[in-house]
Amino acid sequence: MKCIILAAGYATRLYPLTKNQAKPLLEVAGKPILHHLMEQVETIEAVDHVYIVTNQKFTPHFQEWTEHYLSQKPITVVNDQTISNEDRLGAIADIQYVLDAQKITDDILVLAGDNLFTFALTDFVQFYQQVETDCITLQTLDDMEELKETGVVEIDEAGVVIGFEEKPSQPRSNLAAPPFYIYRSTTVPLIKQYLRTGNNPDAPGYFIPWLIQHREVRAFRFDGVCYDIGTLESYQKVQELF
Repeated sequence: MKCIILAAGYATRLYPLTKNQAKPLLEVAGKPILHHLMEQVETIEAVDHVYIVTNQKFTPHFQEWTEHYLSQKPITVVNDQTISNEDRLGAIADIQYVLDAQKITDDILVLAGDNLFTFALTDFVQFYQQVETDCITLQTLDDMEELKETGVVEIDEAGVVIGFEEKPSQPRSNLAAPPFYIYRSTTVPLIKQYLRTGNNPDAPGYFIPWLIQHREVRAFRFDGVCYDIGTLESYQKVQELF
């Protein structure tokens, strides 16, 4: 299994903090957000390589970070060649960029580089290995405004995803899907098919409504919480919590 960490955004909502600093490299509790993520990835035996996809502007920052971070797994920084928020590829297109550039054909674990969470990623991978289908994560959110800013999921009694909407104006459930996904090697080629047919390349959740029409996708409901660091207010909140 390969791990792809999405870190190619420009985080304009966090300016001035992120004007000259990549959001995943902002510190929380004394260490970069990316460091917190990698500590979780290190515990997953199945992952044998980590790819951090970023942009031209922040590539040197991530390369410098990897030089100082002592990892048990090889880490490759992938530059998607974009230079501004206006020409960004979008998260799904960035996944495909890594797949093509690194010739990846294994299962992939996809993580957003700007989320902190309190559940164990190893539990998510173990669930995936048990159900043997593509998987997403799930948490219960009762705040309607928060639900409008995330992916909202509908599942059946068996935990199979039967509906998914990214940032809905009228959420159909209180089940939110943080940006953590595991795709089987046989599903990986479908990402290119999704993009070729003109679908939205931006937020990673946009792929799921399309995917559930082609493959069974199951939801892993985790114990714990997940924090999306998207604004100065949310960054301050996470600082206090951690």
